Amino acid sequence: MTVDEMDLLIRRYDGVRRLEAQGDLFYLYDPAADLPPERQQPFATIVTGDHYEKVSRLDEPGAWRLNIGVTKATYTSLFGAVPTERDADWVLDSGRDYAERGVLMPHPFYASQHWVAMVSPTDLAPLEPLLAEAYDFAVRKYDRHRARQMH
Repeated sequence: MTVDEMDLLIRRYDGVRRLEAQGDLFYLYDPAADLPPERQQPFATIVTGDHYEKVSRLDEPGAWRLNIGVTKATYTSLFGAVPTERDADWVLDSGRDYAERGVLMPHPFYASQHWVAMVSPTDLAPLEPLLAEAYDFAVRKYDRHRARQMH
C-alpha cells in the first residue's frame, strides 16, 4: 500500500478536510471547512519522514506511518492499559519495536491519548474498522460542538 492509496481511502469519507505540513497529511472532520484552529484535531495522520521523531525510522526508503485516534475502549481491547513510562526522547515504553513494518501498535508518543499506528501498512483489513471508528468519533465530536453552539 502506498501513501497515495491510503490518502484516497481516508478522503473517501464525507466531510474530511486534509491539511499538509512537511509532506505529512492530517485528516479532520470539518464539512464546512470552518473549524477554528483550536478545534482542528485530526482523527488520522500520515507521517512521511522523521520530522518529529526517529524511533519509527521513517527516513528509510518507502517508510511512512499511519496514525489513527481510536476510542479508549478500542485501544484497551487491542493493547491493554496505555503506557505511561517514557524514555529520554519522550517515547512511550510499550515494549514494541516502533520501526516494525506492517504491524498495528500503540503510537510511540500519543498512545496515552489512545492513538494507534502502523509503519508501512500492507494489509488494509485491520485498519479499515479503526479508520471508520476514528471518523465516526470525529463526526460525533463535531456534531456535539455544533449543537452546543446552537443553544
